[in-house]
Amino acid sequence: MGRSTFDVVVSVFVTVHPHETSALFHSFFCFFFILSAYFVVLPLRDEGAISLGLSNLPGLFVGSLVLTLVAAPFSSLIFSFPNLSKAKVALLNLITISSTWARVIDVMDTESGSRLFGFIGAGATLGQLFGSLFAIGMAFVGPFLLLFAALLMELAAQTSRGINFGSSHVEEQSSPIRKSDSNHDNVTDGTQKIEHTVRGSPKSSTLVKLPIWSIFEGLWLILSSTYMLHLSLFIWLSAVVSSFFYFQKVSVIATTVTNSLGRRKLFAQINSFIAVFILVGQLFLTGRILTVAGVTTAICSAPFVGLLNLAALAVWPNWVVVSICETLRKVVTYVVTRPGRELLFTVVSEDEKYKAKVCIDVLVQRLGDAAAAVMYKMLFGTVNGNPSTVSLHGLPVCFFWIVTAFFLGRRQVQLSKNQISTT
Repeated sequence: MGRSTFDVVVSVFVTVHPHETSALFHSFFCFFFILSAYFVVLPLRDEGAISLGLSNLPGLFVGSLVLTLVAAPFSSLIFSFPNLSKAKVALLNLITISSTWARVIDVMDTESGSRLFGFIGAGATLGQLFGSLFAIGMAFVGPFLLLFAALLMELAAQTSRGINFGSSHVEEQSSPIRKSDSNHDNVTDGTQKIEHTVRGSPKSSTLVKLPIWSIFEGLWLILSSTYMLHLSLFIWLSAVVSSFFYFQKVSVIATTVTNSLGRRKLFAQINSFIAVFILVGQLFLTGRILTVAGVTTAICSAPFVGLLNLAALAVWPNWVVVSICETLRKVVTYVVTRPGRELLFTVVSEDEKYKAKVCIDVLVQRLGDAAAAVMYKMLFGTVNGNPSTVSLHGLPVCFFWIVTAFFLGRRQVQLSKNQISTT
């Protein structure tokens, strides 16, 4: 597809400037291939969890945390070399979705992200739809779907090279998507300036000289900044609530469908159904909502909907309500809150994007999943598996999540204004 053709198609859904086209194109298709691969194998994962027994499900989440603790240092080590992350080392930067978002954020600021993140997210959702439909049609091949997922990941790796290419191309046009990092790193008030003396840029950091300890540097960057701590808390609470819904969904499906192949198809069908609504929202609503309503409203949306969903499940704990709540939760999350969440990282330093962000998106996320698993298991044992009571216990978590999102969004707006005033 030629660039002019892509511009015409994209202009129907989002306002994009000529110098942004290359980075937008490659970001869109990179996430398409990543999410296609993920949703091809996701029904296998969920069915495998059920086949091992619902009582073992919380233990699997804790096991995932342990594996993350082992893998995270290697992932963070890769991003401790700024030259590598700036170069076109595609495969290494695709270790996590977080790292790919970090590369996208690196060439965009709050203004361009508000316009374009929705369309980029649509690429991911289109990948979810494609992967889910493929999984439905090919469910009978079982584990062999992993081979097709590997091919999709290779395509994602090759496509991701263009994200950085787009960035360098943009710089040649003297009209960059985001402003100079030298200005960006100085977006601070008095408190934030103190924090940046600890964070620094890759060139000024002393810990970066010891890449093997980069995972600890990522943690230190989080602990050194109140903004990053609040961001970590926001994502941790998001993971806790999300896992609560996941346990509810899997428990209902396990008791409703007894056939293994049928469960795989049902999981894929649910993912396909949700993807259609998310795709429409991302193409036509995300950019407009973020531009008009702003970051604070965006990141408060998912906690508010989560609160309503848990209240509904407490009153009507059945399959119909679970499916409606799951659809509403994911649509709001991926159409509004997730793009808003990525905007939170547009006002941080390069170290925080490539080190602290990986720790937050991967390690903190897994800590939230594990915490939810432990709490869910304890609650189910205490209330004899009553889903209504379990949902009620989740309401205070959602309320705390809303408060955290509100103050975090306000802080991002303040830092973004400071960034503009210093350029």
